[in-house]
Amino acid sequence: MVSTVGAGRRLARIAQEPDPMSTTQQAVRRFPSPFEVPAPAGAEDWASMYPPYLLFSEENREREENTFWFLDSLHRPEVEYPFDTIVHEAWTIAANAFARRVFLLPASDGFMARILNGRLYQSVILVDDPEEIARRGPIFAPRASFYFENWPDLFARWKAKMEACIRDLQRLEVPELPDLVPESEVREAGGVTAGYDLLKAYDRAIENLFLAYQYHFEMHLCGYGAYLNLFQFCQTAFPGIAQQTIANMVAGSEIMMFRPGDELKALARRAMELGIADRLRANRPPETIVEGLREDPAGRAWVEALEAAMDPWFHFSNGTGLYHHERSWIDDLSRPWASLLAELDRLERGEDVRRPREEILRRREQLVAEYRELLPVASDREAFDQNVAMARMVAAYVEDHNFYIENWHHTIFWNKMREFGQRLAAGGILEDPEDLFYLNRWDVGQALYDLTLGWSHGGPTRAAHWKARVARHKRMLAAIQEWVPEPALGPIPENINEPFTVMLWGITPERIEQWLAAAGSDAGELRGVAGAPGTVEGPARVILSVDQLAEVREGEILVCPVTAPTWGVVFSKIKAAVVDTGGIMSHAAIVCREYGLPAVVGTVRGTRVVRNGDWLRVDGNAGVVTVRPGG
Repeated sequence: MVSTVGAGRRLARIAQEPDPMSTTQQAVRRFPSPFEVPAPAGAEDWASMYPPYLLFSEENREREENTFWFLDSLHRPEVEYPFDTIVHEAWTIAANAFARRVFLLPASDGFMARILNGRLYQSVILVDDPEEIARRGPIFAPRASFYFENWPDLFARWKAKMEACIRDLQRLEVPELPDLVPESEVREAGGVTAGYDLLKAYDRAIENLFLAYQYHFEMHLCGYGAYLNLFQFCQTAFPGIAQQTIANMVAGSEIMMFRPGDELKALARRAMELGIADRLRANRPPETIVEGLREDPAGRAWVEALEAAMDPWFHFSNGTGLYHHERSWIDDLSRPWASLLAELDRLERGEDVRRPREEILRRREQLVAEYRELLPVASDREAFDQNVAMARMVAAYVEDHNFYIENWHHTIFWNKMREFGQRLAAGGILEDPEDLFYLNRWDVGQALYDLTLGWSHGGPTRAAHWKARVARHKRMLAAIQEWVPEPALGPIPENINEPFTVMLWGITPERIEQWLAAAGSDAGELRGVAGAPGTVEGPARVILSVDQLAEVREGEILVCPVTAPTWGVVFSKIKAAVVDTGGIMSHAAIVCREYGLPAVVGTVRGTRVVRNGDWLRVDGNAGVVTVRPGG
């Protein structure tokens, strides 16, 4: 077991360092005030779609106007559908409670979230009083140390809790409302009606989502804290060391997010072994092909392998998993099928479809050995060894929780909500089950009550009200889609060194300067975060959504706003990635390091500057992309 004694104390000491992102050190320059940004034409009443606690308000104007906010395009790259805000409602309350009420982070109370014109903005809540930071340190240290010292056992328990949470949601029944309760139910004397059960089921589904996010953040802060320990130790011990170099010291972990892609590779190999590869290429829907394969032994053997892989590995979102419309593999087999056929093609050409894990592991050990030799003091070498071991220990959780929650859990959650939408549509409250997502979660609860009340007495409902509300929200969302959001709001801090903001979102003083200069900057060069090492050249392929992934060709350079775990199947095709959002620990940076591909993330405007066919030179060591327009 990794020795982690004192890990919490070291993290507490790091967290007590003065943070220059203090509200007392703000610069004069600023981005627009959130109260001065006009609503898009046609969406003047956009705020009525969302709960009041997610909005900037006059009662809190003094604080909110003097706070630095950044656009969270990493987690929310698109406009917020009213219902989909439930996800960040759940994660915000969980993250802040664990930061402030459970672990009591010395220098941070978490973050605030606000919606402006349908887009999500975040602000870190920093603690800058030295006395308060000193008071918190001794409280935080033993709590964090408990998790570090017992990580393997606690992670195993975490998985069991999450799987139970997921299975509870999976078993949840969304009852229909019968015209007349069968007499058999009367004789059972259960004492409750289907209307009660429907309302109860909705409450249970919402509670389940909030429970999933409580679990999400139980270990999350400590997981990133272990990375923070390593990063800040290295930056102190080895002045000038690149963040990318530190990240490479923990690369190569076996993580669940690669498992769906690995399952496709295994299915491709199995199809070749059984001699049915060409049958998978039939010009028919995947579901039809699968049914046809059941008719003979070889086909049935392959279908059994497919079905074994589907639960849970096809509960894999085609996007971030944080939006209802990002359907998963299990909802639409055409998405993984295209990748499956690509894997077949590569196998038949004799290409190695595996990640270069052995080379990554060799490189990380070499890096650690080289830097360890630079430490002349034995105690420093011991601390370095512990920090590396601890960061490697938590690496699986830091990525695996994405599969459990954003993919497996959310696939089931969004589909459960569709069942509630079906009940509302069947009762005439909504025109279409998908209309549910144009209402926020409180609206949906009221609409279900309206449905149940009308069912109970057979009288009228407010169906016209709900349909009009949905139609109005659809019009406003369409208008909001055309708005180009500000990258940030409020006063510009003199410095930004809040570690999580830097590592995850890639927001640094340099990044802020890029935002300010973006309008008049040179289109021939993009600068961002050096996400993964290496330098390559090749043609650009600009992908704005998962629907375009099939357009990516072998040897191209992916240019996109953000990547999601399900995009992993593309990383075996491309030469490099250029991403608008993210920092050194963002998904794109991590995956590119695992595949041995250069990456520049946090370019802000890559998808606006680069066109398909442009020739790019991606320097993942320096974080620079050179753009030469295509012919």
